[in-house]
Amino acid sequence: MSMRILLTGKNGQVGAELARFLPHLGAVVAFDRQQLDLSQPDHVRRAIREIRPQIIVNAAAYTAVDQAETDETAARAINAEAPRIIAEEAKKIGAGVVHYSTDYVFDGSKTSPYEEDDPPHPLSVYGRTKLAGEQAIRDAGVPHLIFRTAWVYGTRGRNFLLTILRLATQREELKIVHDQTGAPTWSREIARATASILEQRCRSGPDAFSLAPVSGTYHMTAGGTTTWYEFAQAILEEAAQAPRDLPWLAAATSGHPLLVRRIVPITTAEYPTPARRPAYSVLSNSRLGSRFGCQLPPWRAQLHSAFRDGELPPLIPADSNR
Repeated sequence: MSMRILLTGKNGQVGAELARFLPHLGAVVAFDRQQLDLSQPDHVRRAIREIRPQIIVNAAAYTAVDQAETDETAARAINAEAPRIIAEEAKKIGAGVVHYSTDYVFDGSKTSPYEEDDPPHPLSVYGRTKLAGEQAIRDAGVPHLIFRTAWVYGTRGRNFLLTILRLATQREELKIVHDQTGAPTWSREIARATASILEQRCRSGPDAFSLAPVSGTYHMTAGGTTTWYEFAQAILEEAAQAPRDLPWLAAATSGHPLLVRRIVPITTAEYPTPARRPAYSVLSNSRLGSRFGCQLPPWRAQLHSAFRDGELPPLIPADSNR
C-alpha cells in the first residue's frame, strides 16, 4: 500500500536522509523548521489535521545540548511538548508516530550496553526533555516507534565528523576526549533502517498500515564501540584515503588540506562543558534485531561508507555475529 507521510525536520541530519528514503513508501509532505515551527502548538495541530497522514515521522529536535542548559523553555517546547501534541493529534486521526530519542536519557554509569527497559536517569536538560518527549508519546496511547540512537553524525549540519575535519585544516594538534564510550551512527543508516522497518509494516498483511503490533521503544545504533578520541583518529584516516573530489568532504574542509599532525587524548574533566555527558553511551540493539530482523552495520563500516560517497554496506541479519 502507498502511505501519506508527514516528515518534520527535513533539513536535519536524519530528516534529510529520511527525505531520500521515505518517498519509496508513499507521498511525503516534508517540513523544515521555517515551514513548521514545532514550538508553536497551533501550527503543529493545523498541519496534521490538514494533511491527515497515515504516519508522522518526527525527525526534528532541539539538539544544542550545551545551549539547552540555559534555554530549557525552548528545548522543552520542541523536545517534549511538540511530541505530545503530535502523538495526541495522530491518535485522533488513527495515524502512527515514528520518533527519535537519545542515549542521553541514561546517565552512562553502566559498563554493559543499555537495554530499552533500563531505568533512565538523564544528566542534562537535553536528556530530560528528550525523555519527557518519549513519555508523552507513550502516555498518548498512539501506535509508535521510538528509536533511541547515539553519537549521530552526517555529511551536513553540525556534528563531530564535520567539526574534526574543519579543525584538522586549522590546527596541527587536536585534543579529544578519550574516556567517553559509544557507537558513532551515520544518519543515513538510521534513515535506511527506519524506511526498511516501515516497509515491513506495509507488507505485514492485507489490513491498513499499523504500527500497533510492534509499538514500543527500540535502540538503533551502529555495531561496536569506540571513544571520541578513536573516532577522531578514524575520521582522519578515512579522510586521508577518500576521493579528493568528494563534494561533502570538500565543503567540510573548504577545499583546504589537512594540517593536523597529532591527536592528544584528554579526559572529560580536562574539557568541561555546560551539559554533562554520559561516560558510557553504548545501547543494546538486540530488541531491534529480534523484532525486525536487522541491525545496523559496525560503526567503522558506516564511516568508511560515508567517505565513499554513500556506498551503503548491507544491513546485518539479526542472527549474525557482530
